[in-house]
Amino acid sequence: MSQSNKELRHLILQTPSKEEHKITVHDGDVAILAKDLAQIKLRGFTKDGKEVEKQVTSFDPGFMNTACCESTITYIDGDKGILRYRGYPIEQLAERSNFLEVAYLLIYGELPTATQLDTWKERIMSHTYIHVTLMDYMKSFRYDAHPMSMFIATMAAMSTEYPESNPTLTRRDLFEFDFRARNQQIFRILGKAPTIAACAYRHRIGRPYNYPTESFRGYSYTENFLYMLDRLSESDYRPSPAIAKALDVLFIVHADHELNCSTAAMRHLTSTRVDPYTAVAGAAGALYGPLHGGASEAVVRMLEEIGSVDRIDEFLEGVKSKTRRLMGFGHRIYKNYDPRAKILKEYAEKVFAEVGRDPLVDIAVELERRAIQDEYFVSRKLYPNVDFYSGIIYRACGFPLDMYPLLFALPRIAGWLAHWYESLREEKSAAKASIPGATHVMRARQTYVGDIDKSFPTEEERNSKQSITIDALKTYHSNLSKRRKGPHKELA
Repeated sequence: MSQSNKELRHLILQTPSKEEHKITVHDGDVAILAKDLAQIKLRGFTKDGKEVEKQVTSFDPGFMNTACCESTITYIDGDKGILRYRGYPIEQLAERSNFLEVAYLLIYGELPTATQLDTWKERIMSHTYIHVTLMDYMKSFRYDAHPMSMFIATMAAMSTEYPESNPTLTRRDLFEFDFRARNQQIFRILGKAPTIAACAYRHRIGRPYNYPTESFRGYSYTENFLYMLDRLSESDYRPSPAIAKALDVLFIVHADHELNCSTAAMRHLTSTRVDPYTAVAGAAGALYGPLHGGASEAVVRMLEEIGSVDRIDEFLEGVKSKTRRLMGFGHRIYKNYDPRAKILKEYAEKVFAEVGRDPLVDIAVELERRAIQDEYFVSRKLYPNVDFYSGIIYRACGFPLDMYPLLFALPRIAGWLAHWYESLREEKSAAKASIPGATHVMRARQTYVGDIDKSFPTEEERNSKQSITIDALKTYHSNLSKRRKGPHKELA
């Protein structure tokens, strides 16, 4: 952390009763310390009108303006469209680095030497095999199981394969003070995640699982992944270098993005000292939600809905009248062109040159051109984001839509592990410094607005209440239940 971030200023807050309170402000991020707010007590009222004295808290639905940690991993300036990993511009990393090198940078804080990079790659690639019991577990899923669901379940099941790596079964501070134990989990997770993902894909299309390539020293991380996805019976199959490079760049730009929903979930889970396999599975579960990991899929579906270039104007008018949604534009953080989208736009053309130009590409390119020239969208700072071009590249490469969330999750694991590692190091430093509350489990506060003083009613009193609804008890019936005797009575 730079010295400027450690400098403090103060605000003086005066309450209606003329009491003054000093509020600490960090200069670096101009952030107010919430613990200072907690020292202030003001009069408030309950739902039934009773006056009470309460501690002041910040009410921030969706954590739109709340920082829960300090980090040195990823820097974002949304107004200027800047993204940097450990201080390095994402544009330089995409052009000159590779995914495994970027993963090392994110987790350990510096770019590796040539020797360190070789060792790092060998350690990860030597952990690509998964236990046969995990493969059998994956084979037990339905033939049409979603790849992301299979990935989440199998990642969580890895916890049972390595009980010595579970703080619940060993000791709570296992990872704070044992860097070898931390590193071992990183090697395992980064090594095995592509294998699990590839098996989920092969399961979905009804083909036998592939083992990782035995000549991993000559294959990049993404080449090995593509090998497991696509090898048939060839003994010398080699993925397309152009597609492998494009996927590597996709992995780099998706590797981390500060404290997004899934990364926040990873830190939240880490604070409980759960094993890293369960934590990664939980973070992947957060990303699986359509509002987080489903945006690139939504872009492709939107382009399919538009159908042709000559229908773009009609579609944009529908967006303006709020009858259509423009997917892949705008971002909660960026109020400028997403720097990741600029990178992917360039690599998209290289992929198209390799695999052919999908008709949706022409729609996407023209849609972007018209949108960024339209004052309606420009005034609202709606520029293409990373999902706009990632979805197009995935489609051009022949990935089915249900693989898109998993293709997002795989590279983001590097970021999750970086935050896992940073969280553990913070706890170690805080414990050594005897900082009060250093090992607290992360727990958000709520603002309670419900009733607070009720008496348990009699059966007659319950039945007399006309406002009671029982919609929560209604459900859909299976085909089996429809065939069983007797009508299905809905509760009145």
